[in-house]
Amino acid sequence: MPSDRRVDTDLGGVDRVGAGSGATHGFGPATAGASSAPRFAPFGPMLRQAVADGYAVAAFNVYDLATFRAAVAVAKQTGAPVILALGERYFSLMRPRTAVALLRSLLAEAGAIPAGAIPASAIPASSGPVVGLHLDHAASPEHCLEAIEAGFSSVMIDASHLPFEENVRVTRAVVEAAHARGVGVEAELGGIAAGDASHEFSTGTEALTDPDQAAAFVAATGVDALAVSVGTVHGLYRGDPHIDLPRLQAIRARVDVPLVLHGGSGTPADLLSAAIGRGVAKVNVNTEVALAAVRRIAEAVAAKPKTHLSELTGIAEAAAREVMADYIARFRWRGGTGRGATGPSEGRASGEAGR
Repeated sequence: MPSDRRVDTDLGGVDRVGAGSGATHGFGPATAGASSAPRFAPFGPMLRQAVADGYAVAAFNVYDLATFRAAVAVAKQTGAPVILALGERYFSLMRPRTAVALLRSLLAEAGAIPAGAIPASAIPASSGPVVGLHLDHAASPEHCLEAIEAGFSSVMIDASHLPFEENVRVTRAVVEAAHARGVGVEAELGGIAAGDASHEFSTGTEALTDPDQAAAFVAATGVDALAVSVGTVHGLYRGDPHIDLPRLQAIRARVDVPLVLHGGSGTPADLLSAAIGRGVAKVNVNTEVALAAVRRIAEAVAAKPKTHLSELTGIAEAAAREVMADYIARFRWRGGTGRGATGPSEGRASGEAGR
């Protein structure tokens, strides 16, 4: 987490939400009071299934109609579970309540089943797209609360730039509030460098995750997934991509929750596969999708300067879908059963994949 991001550590609001909010375990507020609305897939079970079957769930950053539509379409096309991740960075474009309403509408159009139709702990096999809605890289606990209240299925509280003890304190408070509403939580330990064309982060210093500290952090906070720093970057690599696989293996041996890899853009398929084999259950992709859409728009406008604005949304969506489908294949999804290309992951047995 770069040092230029700050977090408001006044957690009074977090505590108020966690107390007396009424637990709705499974899909949490994504289904509360809206039994006819399409459901969002639960974060923990989705990632545990990925670990057990040897693939990773793609988490695509979304911030407009084109990216939302592309992610839902590719989930339906491939049958793969997909997470739509709205970053705190993009709140100027879309707030959580708007994101929830938009995704519910798109899922209804795509044939997703209504909430409450099947047990909340289950992930439907053939009932329309299986998607989660995630708050990405939130430095503010208040923004986590906003997403929890709006109906997100998971949030990422990113206090990784703070001292270890403060990161634990902030994260634990968000976990308590989120779990009271059946919402999953991801947190980060370590620091990921900023590469070329990174939009969410303009700066960032790499600080690789310490395996022993990772074990202590997970035990102290109760997070459902841990984002680790093992060599990837936000944006595109400036040199040859490198993932510290021995470090990742050591973290996996000490941590009993699914691991998350940020900075999927530009990471070679063989490195991604090796990381997935060492407990990575979710990989974030933003930059490569965005650049593909911008490139396609630029080509269209160059060929036809008077292109109507409405056409550009479709052009961007098509480009985003192509990149998203390619990454889902790189993440060892093989359709149908969902079992990864090389079977269960290395390290812990699948029955010990975490919460």
